[in-house]
Amino acid sequence: MVMLLMCFHFVTQVLSEAPPGLPQNVLLDNWQLTWTPAMEERNVTYTVRYRSFDADQWKDVPTCKQMSFTSCNVTFMKAETDHGCAMIGVLAERRGLTSEIVGACSSQGNSCSPEVVLSAHPGFLTVHLSRNSGIALEGYHVKHRIYFGKEGEPLQAYEDAVSSVPIPNLKEGERYCASVQYIYFDNPIGVASCTQCKGIPQSSAATKKMEIIVAVVIVLVVLIPLVAYILLFHKKRIKEWLQPSYKIPDHFFLDVYRQSPIPISSNSSTELCNNISSMDFIEQ
Repeated sequence: MVMLLMCFHFVTQVLSEAPPGLPQNVLLDNWQLTWTPAMEERNVTYTVRYRSFDADQWKDVPTCKQMSFTSCNVTFMKAETDHGCAMIGVLAERRGLTSEIVGACSSQGNSCSPEVVLSAHPGFLTVHLSRNSGIALEGYHVKHRIYFGKEGEPLQAYEDAVSSVPIPNLKEGERYCASVQYIYFDNPIGVASCTQCKGIPQSSAATKKMEIIVAVVIVLVVLIPLVAYILLFHKKRIKEWLQPSYKIPDHFFLDVYRQSPIPISSNSSTELCNNISSMDFIEQ
């Protein structure tokens, strides 16, 4: 009974265990394949596989099967495949579970990998390709397949070309990437170039417009709080500053106690006069 429970626990653990993580940074340089283990992976072995362009299945590299090393020499492919060109990749294994195959890339052009240089311009990216090396010299049946897309996204879009080609209608200010592989009658050959990325610069008009927008935003961010502060805490002082300086003229002040002489009409023929014995003053 105990043995049955232990076997059941072991089988359940194996079935519920996830496959190992994918190998990282798989790079082919002068027939030496190297890669980096996935983080926090233990008890993992690696197997290197290759496939020629006219084959349907991957084959194991005899000297690089289920090994714990993270490098493998694949010089033997020169004799095993046409022109020594084949797609090559590595997978991780642990307790019978395997990861997907991660294809290698080449950072330097060679007989089986195209030499690629990118240049960025406002609105488009130019992929510069060389026809002076590798199997590109075999004729026009050999072309370049250019995979491209926005940085951080899978490079699903592609375009086939014989020589350098521009990729138009790209958004300015964004970064775009490209990877190139030889194809022969629409079949991939050899190892693709490693992915390269470039930022698409902005045109002068767009740059000027952006500078104006940034300047306006900065002015608004500084000006609005300043105006609000002045209106809230210095309203009285603002009124004093806005009040015009004015002096009231002297003739605006009237002497209410000043008495003007009573006018005497010159038309009166007879003047009536009385003697004043006394005067009483009445307060006004």
